[in-house]
Amino acid sequence: MLLIKNGKIITMSGKTYDNGSILIKDKKILEISENINLNNKDCKVIDAKNCWVMPGIIEAHCHIGIKEERKGFEGDDCNEMNEPITPYLRALDGINVMDSAFHTALTSGITGVMVGPGSSNVVGGQFAFIKTHGRVIDNMTVLEPAAMKVAFGENIKTNYNQKNMVPSTRMSVAALLREELFNAKQYSQNKQNAMKNGDNFEEVFRKECWLPVMNKEIPIKAHVHRADDILTAIRIAKEFDLRLTLDHCTEGHLIANEIKESGFPAIVGPSLAVRNKIETQNLDFKTAGILHKAGVKVAITTDHPVTRIQDLPICAGFAAKEGLGIEEGLKAITINAAEICNVSDRVGSIEVGKDADIAIFDGNPMEVFTKTMYTIIDGEIVYEAKSEENN
Repeated sequence: MLLIKNGKIITMSGKTYDNGSILIKDKKILEISENINLNNKDCKVIDAKNCWVMPGIIEAHCHIGIKEERKGFEGDDCNEMNEPITPYLRALDGINVMDSAFHTALTSGITGVMVGPGSSNVVGGQFAFIKTHGRVIDNMTVLEPAAMKVAFGENIKTNYNQKNMVPSTRMSVAALLREELFNAKQYSQNKQNAMKNGDNFEEVFRKECWLPVMNKEIPIKAHVHRADDILTAIRIAKEFDLRLTLDHCTEGHLIANEIKESGFPAIVGPSLAVRNKIETQNLDFKTAGILHKAGVKVAITTDHPVTRIQDLPICAGFAAKEGLGIEEGLKAITINAAEICNVSDRVGSIEVGKDADIAIFDGNPMEVFTKTMYTIIDGEIVYEAKSEENN
């Protein structure tokens, strides 16, 4: 058992305790109240006086472990760049949890990450949502598959134009995706009909991976920067009646009302980055705030390693300063991120019954001088500032 007491508990579920306690047992949050009196010698106690106690921070889109730090080609398994349609790839098979960035995430209070392939293909493969502590990824996984990566714009055009291959225009990118989705929809319907009629059905490996998408169990996760690419992603998702997240959404502030009308959420960022591509010329920290005020659910991303994962709270702080506001800034890296990633039943807020994934800071984590004091995953203290200093 673990007891956290005397902290400012920001539950992200609508209630804040100025001086509260949290009791954790068997990896779950057992109780939250102003004061918990417990006479148990086996219970570890954290005195969080003058600290902010929050749900663990969540990165809603990144490539941690699949594009490792300081490893070059040998540590880069992010993009399979020789075939434009690769839905059958699973990030789970390419993530190295020994990547040093996982420890860095822990030191920043980041407990959950959405990890998947990059954006060099029209369809890149399946994302996984995992926790940031452990050595065996199967034991760290919360949801897999969690999304299907698709991409629009410059990255694909550049990659396949260099190879003298289709697609090298935005038209062909959209056409290839439509064709793949058309075939996937037919496959899904044929399988359903066969099962209903008791007929034999030969499963196809490269199509089975689309069933969770077609059944709307998981979204397509669209890499989109430019406004026209955002609208193309929305158009195609509507055509095939699919769930969609708009990842990066760099020019989202230019079409905020259209995004709101679509009903799809946005994962904004990396905004702490250079405008090194034509499609990111309108990159700005104000995007998240404008989208939120239009009624769009917003999360913030670093797109690690584009921006380092430890800068996620600071990116949320910049967005807060530029119009998102403090409360929504915190939501963008906790409960909103969890809801967009489909894992809010387990993480993203401090509520009884949820996973005991908690971060304790000596202040607002969106401020640069704030330190992470403790990071707790499944009720286990996996980072402690004092022990780090002793090392």
